[in-house]
Amino acid sequence: MSAAPEASGERPVPTGAPVPPEVPVPGVHVPAEAPVPGATPVPEVTPVLRMEAVRKSFGTSLVLRDVDLDVAPHTVTALIGASGSGKSTLLRCANLLEEIDDGAIWLDGAEITEPGADADAVRRGIGVVFQAYNLFPHLTVLQNITLAPRRVHGLSRAEAEARARELLERLGLGAKAGEYPDRLSGGQQQRAAIVRALAVRPRLLLLDEITAALDPELVGEVLGLVREVKDEGMTMVIATHEMAFAREVADQVCFLDAGVVLERGTPEDVFGNPREERTRRFLRRIVEAGRL
Repeated sequence: MSAAPEASGERPVPTGAPVPPEVPVPGVHVPAEAPVPGATPVPEVTPVLRMEAVRKSFGTSLVLRDVDLDVAPHTVTALIGASGSGKSTLLRCANLLEEIDDGAIWLDGAEITEPGADADAVRRGIGVVFQAYNLFPHLTVLQNITLAPRRVHGLSRAEAEARARELLERLGLGAKAGEYPDRLSGGQQQRAAIVRALAVRPRLLLLDEITAALDPELVGEVLGLVREVKDEGMTMVIATHEMAFAREVADQVCFLDAGVVLERGTPEDVFGNPREERTRRFLRRIVEAGRL
């Protein structure tokens, strides 16, 4: 005869019955399951650029509102949105050209907005190209490009010039090394500005509306250069009104509206199936203007 159950009130679990899941007990640590033997762990990739809850105001105008952004290595993030939506301010904050009011920014896992951070050291790892070419008019193209590598990064003249000439040749400006900026077309000047940013071998490249000041026929040559830079694996954040270009080159698209990243995703998601009504209205106007 089988033994009777104990008088504790517990009922035996019938053989073959499913075992109920364990219920976590407050205050009790349950160790994680051991990894499966032979399984390949998936390494966590540290973003080149990370922003968390970034806020920035100019006077009483709140320009960036709790912006979160992750930019993975060797990817392109395109910032789109109407003028005044905060795209340029976001880039300037990423390069510490503007001091944020709240939040935090990391570059390669190191916080660059903490008190005491060396802004000059941070900027040495970031290349920036603005709407205006900002080439020094009294220096040749070669001198413009070698200035930062020599003065900031400590390269010798020979090293800096060799690097500059290699970039100029590779990017189609080899014959313009000895020219002054006013002898170049707008497209050539902007391409020279991009080469200057690349000459310091940045970890991150920020491009702020780099075609905005160009005649339409010159836009293509500048965008072509950006395609080449992407193909070489450069990590970039691009603020742009060139929607077709953003759709082609970006890995991530962020739509900004009134300082908020209202929508983000792949180009296919944001351009092809936007979730937010404000995004749809913005893109509808772009399509009506023939720019997408």
